[in-house]
Amino acid sequence: MSSQSTAQKPSLSGVRIKARKRAVQAQAKHEPAVFRDQLYKHLETVPQGDFDAFTTKLIQAGSTLEFLKYADPLFEIILVGGLLQPGGSYIDDGAPLSPFTIFTAKEPAQVEDIKRYVEVLNKLIRRYKYLQKPLEESALPHILQYIHRWSPAQKDKLAITTGLFLSQGLVGASCLQSLTKDHLIKDDVSINVLTLIFKAYFAEQSMEHLSAALKKGGIKDLLLFFPPNKREGTNLEDHFKKAGLPQVAEWWAKKQYAIVKDTLVKELREMVEREDTPQQIVAAIKSQQETTPIPDPELIQCIWQGLMASVDWSARPDQIEGLALREVTKFAPILEPFCTGPKTEVALINVVQVYCYEDTRIIKAFPQILKVLYNTDCISDQAIIYWHQKGSKPQGRQHFLKATEALVKFLQEQESDDEDE
Repeated sequence: MSSQSTAQKPSLSGVRIKARKRAVQAQAKHEPAVFRDQLYKHLETVPQGDFDAFTTKLIQAGSTLEFLKYADPLFEIILVGGLLQPGGSYIDDGAPLSPFTIFTAKEPAQVEDIKRYVEVLNKLIRRYKYLQKPLEESALPHILQYIHRWSPAQKDKLAITTGLFLSQGLVGASCLQSLTKDHLIKDDVSINVLTLIFKAYFAEQSMEHLSAALKKGGIKDLLLFFPPNKREGTNLEDHFKKAGLPQVAEWWAKKQYAIVKDTLVKELREMVEREDTPQQIVAAIKSQQETTPIPDPELIQCIWQGLMASVDWSARPDQIEGLALREVTKFAPILEPFCTGPKTEVALINVVQVYCYEDTRIIKAFPQILKVLYNTDCISDQAIIYWHQKGSKPQGRQHFLKATEALVKFLQEQESDDEDE
């Protein structure tokens, strides 16, 4: 038994067993400090301010250094000038600041100056496309969560850099999620940094472009960048107006209106289908206006859409126009209390115009619908005449103007008769 236990197992002598490439990479020692020192050797020979030479040296370094393996250290070196340890402070090993870092930009930080640093990174990422993903998903979010550790001037440089990264498509807006962490929100750090990011963004792109980027990046609510006790729409609008970014305040307000309007349209439809009385429906709309007011012209459009959404249009084709007129007559007592002036009345005519344009079954009933609204005091003769002369929407404009010529002529004659009297 003892001799069997000590017997050696057979082996393939002289055969080299080759390890899989990925296994070798996984076992390779990760030495960011060594990588940093080697990168510094490439950059130390370049004079400060020679951005073309820094670009060339970084691209050359990528052919010998493992940029993919050390992507996070690479961006830490370029963005904040050195390697970071957990908690966001520099690794304390006596290493100097990187010869090339955004932190060496002039103070106070200016977008045009920071652009030159970002352009170097842009060219580097265009050469090594694999660097874009780690910048967006790990390096930049990691750095942003420690942004409170930097001096005010350094914070500004990082914020402007992030704004330019976003506007040039080098990163997506998802990286901004890092700024919603509790330790950044409480002292207004997050919202102040975000404001500077937006300012840099607008140096190159529009509000519509930013809106699309935020949506794509999953940034749904800007209030999350404010402290919990300041998360009200009025605070957000005031903040961005004072910061010189009224377009953000206006965009936010429109976005909130859209949410409120969608809710109102849905609730109106449900109330009509429940057969609530016009008085109950008017009271419900007025109550909603007290909590989240919508401008009168937009409100009247919502009311029309909500009411008409409740109509069952499954009548015979030859009865559709008559059905439309009956429904509008039924809804007039709900519309009338909110037709508060010329702007609102013209807005109502326009929403009817677009509605009839989009539903061709009732397009011919448009002049009769205007007559019903006129007879029920929802719209005035002046509003109809103004709409006809210069207030109509482009959708089907020529058709609707021609169809209402007789009505407008009648109202104009009536108006002149009244003046004569």
